[in-house]
Amino acid sequence: MNQRKGLVMREIRLDEMAQSIDLLNYVFQMSMSIHKDRRFVNAKSKQFNEGHAIGWFDGSHLVSQILSLPFEVNVHGKIYEMGGITAVGTYPEYSGHGLMESLIIESLERMRNEGQSISYLFPYSIPYYRKKGWEIMSDIVEFQIKDTQLPHHKGLNGKIRRVDPKHEDVVNIYARYAKKTHGVMVRNSIAWNEKFQEDFWEEKFIDSDVNLQAAVYYDEDDLPQGYMFYRIMEENYYIDEIVYLQEEARKGLWNFVSAHSSMIYNVYGKTTGNEAVAFLLEDSEIIQKVSPYFMARIVDVKEFLLRYPFTGNDFQLRLAVTDRIVAWNNGTFVITKQDGKVTVEMVSEVQSENAVQLTVQTLATMLLGYKRPSYLEKIERLQGNAIEIALLETVLPIGIPTFIDYF
Repeated sequence: MNQRKGLVMREIRLDEMAQSIDLLNYVFQMSMSIHKDRRFVNAKSKQFNEGHAIGWFDGSHLVSQILSLPFEVNVHGKIYEMGGITAVGTYPEYSGHGLMESLIIESLERMRNEGQSISYLFPYSIPYYRKKGWEIMSDIVEFQIKDTQLPHHKGLNGKIRRVDPKHEDVVNIYARYAKKTHGVMVRNSIAWNEKFQEDFWEEKFIDSDVNLQAAVYYDEDDLPQGYMFYRIMEENYYIDEIVYLQEEARKGLWNFVSAHSSMIYNVYGKTTGNEAVAFLLEDSEIIQKVSPYFMARIVDVKEFLLRYPFTGNDFQLRLAVTDRIVAWNNGTFVITKQDGKVTVEMVSEVQSENAVQLTVQTLATMLLGYKRPSYLEKIERLQGNAIEIALLETVLPIGIPTFIDYF
């Protein structure tokens, strides 16, 4: 156990979950009763069992907490173990003492020990998490489309069926999509539970008792090729999630939305930042808002680089990484690709002047493809020999991470 100013850091026990929920209620100013909302409590208890809930206690009173959950993500075709950070909070009277930073370090150590070399989170404060080693890795597009702007595609041979959101065809479509799509989480049972728990929170806090609905597009061979989660409220259509495996399915799902035009005035939705929503409409003069969304952090640089799918022929590259939070990522990493095999050696804890120099934050956004090395050099987020940076540009796969609600 770690001691700090009379406080104790330790695991949060299941019988202390009420305190955890009270802390979340206070920090995020929500209205949740552990006695009334058993569905939420049951979902949270599963998280406590499957992840690591760690907190600082003042006596028996929980004052600061963090929860990390085990997930998997697709990084340019490679499946990585990922630690998802959630339920972060500290009571204001205990802020300013480094409690959360110590919880983050403890969480990162546990992730590293369990082979989770990358971490995702949804930030309540981008500057705060940048200081802790995370960086932006995806955008979200929120859009509004008038009923008169909805598309109608002809010549489709498939059909739509409305199904339960937890239908096996929905789960199977997503699994196929995640295996071929960079940046997407391979949803395990924890992730699916979180997805539908999010639905529960939305029901409570947007003053709506309208349940999430699902529609699946089946091709002419009756094979499921895409799905949409949605709600219809107050003469508006809300798209929560749309996933498709082929262009025909995308068109079919939008035809389904258009079929509601007599019932609605507007369609509101959210999608990944690299989805061309407006461009694909005949009337592209819609309202769109692009915002930074999820952030990522390299937990263990060496292990992440060892599995990374570098492109091109044989090469050797040197990356000098700085990480303010954890010592094991500080140093110069020599990456060698020979006969298709990648090796990584940490040669020194002292950074080399001949290496490409960058922070662990910049490394994450670069390796995930959100920003390219040439751009990061231009804005002085990495420095180094021009030849080394040019080489780096050629050996990184191209692809911007696709956004899907992760957890």
